[in-house]
Amino acid sequence: MSTGEWIGVALVVLVALGWYLSYSAARLDRLHARVQGTLAALDAQLVRRAEATLELVSSGAIDAATAFILAGAASDSLAAAEQDDLDADLLRFGPERESAESDLTDALVLALTPEVLAELSSKPGFGDDVVSRVKATGLRVQLGRRFHNDAVTDVRRVRRKWVVRVFRLAGHAAMPRTVEFADELPPGLRA
Repeated sequence: MSTGEWIGVALVVLVALGWYLSYSAARLDRLHARVQGTLAALDAQLVRRAEATLELVSSGAIDAATAFILAGAASDSLAAAEQDDLDADLLRFGPERESAESDLTDALVLALTPEVLAELSSKPGFGDDVVSRVKATGLRVQLGRRFHNDAVTDVRRVRRKWVVRVFRLAGHAAMPRTVEFADELPPGLRA
């Protein structure tokens, strides 16, 4: 091969490498944006769940002790949401937020037993709207957390590739972290 042919081959290899690196960097950027979007969506669903719980409390359909427990947990969840500013660079919730959301889940599981839900549905004039809203927001929280954790897993998988590490395609972006808190529905709402 002549010198001109070697230069041509090297040029083709460099262009192909440049295209692959550009493609990989753009893909990683899209995955980071997806994580950011799923975290914002999860945050919105958590706020809606706390608001639905407060709506249940203020409906007067449940006893005072249960209402007190639920109101405290929902208020703590909303307060944690206000304090936990979603930093776009960190792509995660703080431990206080995760703890507050787990506490709200635990309070809902303890308060909305099948017996309590049967009693609520038997009350005249009380619609199942409030309870169904709590159930719907609980389901959306579960889905939101699952989508977010799947997006985080995808980012981590791509960032483990040698090309991303060697050429530092992630830049200085923080490694996203999965969101871990209890999110199960109360037994009476699972059906």
